[in-house]
Amino acid sequence: MELGGSLVAIGPETPENTLTTIQENVLGFEVVSDVGNQVAREYGLVFKLSEKMLEQMHGRIDLDKYYGTDHRNELPIAATYLIDTEGVIRFAFLDADYRKRAEPADVIGALKQLIC
Repeated sequence: MELGGSLVAIGPETPENTLTTIQENVLGFEVVSDVGNQVAREYGLVFKLSEKMLEQMHGRIDLDKYYGTDHRNELPIAATYLIDTEGVIRFAFLDADYRKRAEPADVIGALKQLIC
């Protein structure tokens, strides 16, 4: 990246499904599989799917197929972090609504502040 940062996406999909996502979306950045939400759990991002949510998802998505059998009916909240070279989080965006994501301009602005 021009500003000296690296973009890495971490998701709960199995490695095979992660590779499919990378290929289908022609992603130009690293995507890491976090089967079992180990990394997400360290950041406090994991939530348990309610029985009602599981019922609504039934037939629409096969959780075991996409996330492996150790997902425990849990998924991570989507989050964006800017982490400096010392491992300190310098920018964070989290929203329980998976459709809301950090604005790229906000992330780039935070990165510019960090390197200046």
